[in-house]
Amino acid sequence: MNLGKTIRLNRLFAHPSRRLCSVAVDHWFGYRPRGAAIDLADLPGTLAKVMPGGPSAVTMTKGAAMSCWAPYAGSVPLIVQAVCFTPDDRVIEQTTTPEECVRLGGDAIAIAIGVRGPHEGRFLRILSDGVTAAARYDLPVVAHIYPRDYSGQEPAICFKPDEIHWAVRCGIECGADIIKVGYTGDVASFRQIVSTSPVPVVAAGGPKTPDLLSALTAMHGAVQAGARGSTIGRNVWGTPRPAEALRAFKAAILEGMAPAAALASVGLKNDGA
Repeated sequence: MNLGKTIRLNRLFAHPSRRLCSVAVDHWFGYRPRGAAIDLADLPGTLAKVMPGGPSAVTMTKGAAMSCWAPYAGSVPLIVQAVCFTPDDRVIEQTTTPEECVRLGGDAIAIAIGVRGPHEGRFLRILSDGVTAAARYDLPVVAHIYPRDYSGQEPAICFKPDEIHWAVRCGIECGADIIKVGYTGDVASFRQIVSTSPVPVVAAGGPKTPDLLSALTAMHGAVQAGARGSTIGRNVWGTPRPAEALRAFKAAILEGMAPAAALASVGLKNDGA
């Protein structure tokens, strides 16, 4: 591994635990104009509420970085999301390049892809080509890989262990430096997946949970299984007190604190208030 990539990866995994607890605000394209997208409608305001919690990094699109990131530039690592797609593959587009990511000051480039379904090959090519392009700049690639289930009326993100294992293997084969996947919900099955990966696996924060303790328990379980941390979205910025919620996740993910104790340590109730 070249020095430039080593430096950037060390920034992401700077905590003594060598894990990260990052936040993603790159959800807009993949959602209908409600739910998570509404929560992110005031992106500068959302960042102002989240950033005092001290994330390990923040993932956002290039336009969001251009217009909203200047107040935090240099204080927290930036990960630029390069791909937008919808679960039904109505949209599959690359929106930036590694060169542009470097010019924006990014420490890594994120490439989100869907696996399973009719366009799996196209997604894998996007990731593989992105790895090749990023290598010219020693820019780490964080692959966000989502298996889809097509058995219902609409495609849905799948968290079955076999499908998550497939997603991780796709990231390995395409050359990703970090692989972000959904948590299977079970420590034993996730441990089997993580233990076979030669590159760091981090857990996606997942869908909005009914309470904060459930989200903390899931991410704590992922770390207990060997994940190198987590990237969380709705379960941080979708709560009444985002900075405190993030601090609770940091306590559980970086410090290994039990979920209920992590909540109590930042003065939060189970509803995030």
